[in-house]
Amino acid sequence: MQKFSAGDDNKENVEDKKGEVFYDEDDIPDEEAEQVDVEAKLSKKARKARDKLSVAELKTLVKRPEIVEWTDTSSSDPRLLVHLKSYRNCVPVPSHWSLKREYLSSKRGVEKPPFDLPAFIKATGIMEMRDNTKEDERSLKQKQRERVQPKMGKLDIDYQKLHDAFFRFQVKPPLTMYGEVYYEGKEMETNLKDRRPGELSDELKEALNMPPNAPPPWLINMQRVGPPPSYPSMKIPGLNAPIPAGAAWGFHPGGWGKPPVDEFNRPLYGDVFGVLQPQESAENQEPVDRTIWGELQEVESEEEDEDEDEEEEDDDEEEVGAGLQTPSGMATPSGMVSSVPSEFDAPEHLDLRKARPDRDEDEGPKSLYSVLPEQEIRSRGLFGGQHAYDIKSGQMPVLGQEDRKRKKPGDIEVSIDASTLEADDGLSKEAIKAKYEREIEQQRRDKQGFQEDLSDLIASESRKRQKREEDNARKKKESKFRF
Repeated sequence: MQKFSAGDDNKENVEDKKGEVFYDEDDIPDEEAEQVDVEAKLSKKARKARDKLSVAELKTLVKRPEIVEWTDTSSSDPRLLVHLKSYRNCVPVPSHWSLKREYLSSKRGVEKPPFDLPAFIKATGIMEMRDNTKEDERSLKQKQRERVQPKMGKLDIDYQKLHDAFFRFQVKPPLTMYGEVYYEGKEMETNLKDRRPGELSDELKEALNMPPNAPPPWLINMQRVGPPPSYPSMKIPGLNAPIPAGAAWGFHPGGWGKPPVDEFNRPLYGDVFGVLQPQESAENQEPVDRTIWGELQEVESEEEDEDEDEEEEDDDEEEVGAGLQTPSGMATPSGMVSSVPSEFDAPEHLDLRKARPDRDEDEGPKSLYSVLPEQEIRSRGLFGGQHAYDIKSGQMPVLGQEDRKRKKPGDIEVSIDASTLEADDGLSKEAIKAKYEREIEQQRRDKQGFQEDLSDLIASESRKRQKREEDNARKKKESKFRF
């Protein structure tokens, strides 16, 4: 009987597995209506959790995914919140806003270090002059005696030491940057502003037990996987840059692994063998002139302009009309001053001898000074004198004053040898013109060389100024937070 009853149970199970049969007269239920009923049954909290974005989805929707926090997905509009946080000079909300405990409650058991004087104040020696431990060890009798008969002048410091401490050796204390907010444990963190990727400090090499001229332990994996994608321009020796001098390839202790190359022995990531031509860096290029283009020029005074006009008028009066005129006196010119027009006309006769002075002029020797005649006058006033001097008689020509002539910017000096003129043929017009053209070319070359020297001087000064600006910018970045 049990055998037959088991068969009946299997028959019932088969009938239960069959689908429900609907006839034409029955009402077929709607699937959309069932979904609406399910949504109506969800609570507001469950519906909000269903529509909430994940952190990964929010990072793919914004432009700056690095500022997305895990609490941003709970806001009413996460994309707007991240957009506001990405604005420039935007100060973030302090991170302790979401903490359940009190602010700075974790620092109750931390021992606070005593106040320490700055280094530039310690250099004055004030700590040795006034020692609190010695004052505490004194007896009551000594303290009472000190009150009645104090010893003055024990804490006097030299004024020059104080001046040097506060005006020469004082340094700016480390301050927080704009937008930085203090949080618990900030003074315990390591300052990473001075750290650069790819540079290994001596402390890190000692911690990794790296011998000199040895590769870092992660170089083998980098040669297999590739350079870090976050730093595409970083040069790593043994991966995309040549290994240092004295190092060798290989997997022995101190070896630099295997160079990453393809089947044709070509480097995969860069010039690992150091055979490519180095590109010119920005330091070797011509420096950029960064002077202010709108700088005002110095305005010349009216007196200087009048003096220049008077000198030009004097030069115009002293110009030679025809022929050559050798100045008289002790000065002997080395050549002749010539300003040749476009149509050059050589003079027919050249007199190279010195012109003798006229006999009508005074042939006496010229003196460097003259004695003014003295005259006796009547004293007038309270401080009046009894002697006077005739100044008009002292206005005599000064030695060499008449020989002074100003050379104009366009004048050219051409020297002619006297033996050339005394030859049979003399000096032709073409020879004089060729000599004049040679002098013009020589002046043009001298001027061009001066301009090149001036440009080199300007370039060197601009390089020095650029280096000075870089040093100042580097010193500004060396400040760090300290308590």
